[in-house]
Order: sequence, then structure tokens, then C-alpha cells
Amino acid sequence: MVKIIASSVRKGNVLEVDGKLYVVLTAQNFHPGKGTPVTQVDMRRIVDGVKVSERWRTTEQVERAFVEDVNFQFLYEDGEGFHFMNPESYDQVVVDVDTMGDQKAYLQEGMTCILSIHEGVALAVELPRHVTLEIVETEPVVKGQTASSSYKPAILSNGIRTMVPPHIDAGTRVVIATEDNSYVERAKN
Repeated sequence: MVKIIASSVRKGNVLEVDGKLYVVLTAQNFHPGKGTPVTQVDMRRIVDGVKVSERWRTTEQVERAFVEDVNFQFLYEDGEGFHFMNPESYDQVVVDVDTMGDQKAYLQEGMTCILSIHEGVALAVELPRHVTLEIVETEPVVKGQTASSSYKPAILSNGIRTMVPPHIDAGTRVVIATEDNSYVERAKN
């Protein structure tokens, strides 16, 4: 176990709290004008999937469990869960639906993801920061709108809604940030 300060906790980290392992779902640092800065962490207990919220002072020490981050390639999804393969050793790991969470919409066959492995079990999945998807549906351009000031709603090929600049039409391939579903840029290829 490694001790780290609470302010350095990030999504996907595995912490040991009271002898139990938790995977971090969200971590935010708050710096109020008055008082002590705190870190608010939402996490899921690995054993039974119970979600827990914790709040620590940003300078408090928390224990980070030893977890190996390994590149895995996404193969397919079935009733068991999501199947990933280590491209070097050809070992396969199944990630359950709860561990995958909302990120499953971005999975594409052959995509390389980072799996956090603890004692042979995948605890968390880190997707690439950006994925390229196609716009399936969006509103037509309204004359007089400038590209810098307004965005319009669009539906991506994976079913997720996002906001795109007015010059983007249905059928256009765009780069999307997986962290917050936001538009980054038009795809180059």
C-alpha cells in the first residue's frame, strides 16, 4: 500500500479504506473562500458494489492499493460482460457491466483500454481520452448563427447526445472527449 494525499486521488484509482478496496468513480477538490479545502470522492466497494461518498481534507493521507495498469484490447460483449485481451500475453479478462458503467457506449471493437488489475480481477477501465464517432442526427444550420457563439444538439452513432458547432451536419465524423461527452473537433480522416 502506498500513502497519497487526498487531493491527488483521481477517477479509476483503487483505495483501501478500513481494510476494504474501493474504486474511485469521481474525485473533486473544493477550495472554499473560508475554511479548509476538501476532496469529495465517490467510490464503489469492489466486494459488493456498494457506492460510498467520502470527504477528506486535501492534505489527509489515504492508502492507494497496488494495482497494475495494463493495456488491453476490447474484443466483444456478451451475457458474461465485456471481454478484453492482453495483446502481449493473449490473456483474456472479463469486465462486468457494473465496472464498465456508462463508458460502455464508447467501446469499439479493437479499442485499446487501460485495465486496472488487482489480483487477476479488473477493477476499473480507462478509455482513450478521445474517440471518433459519426453524427447520426442534428438540426439544420440556421442562417445568422456564428460558429463561435452557439452550439446545437446532435446524436452520435453510439446513441449519446452532445453539442456541436452549427457547421457540423449529419454524417460528419467528429472527435468526442469520453470524459464528459463533449465535442473536440471534426475528425481529420
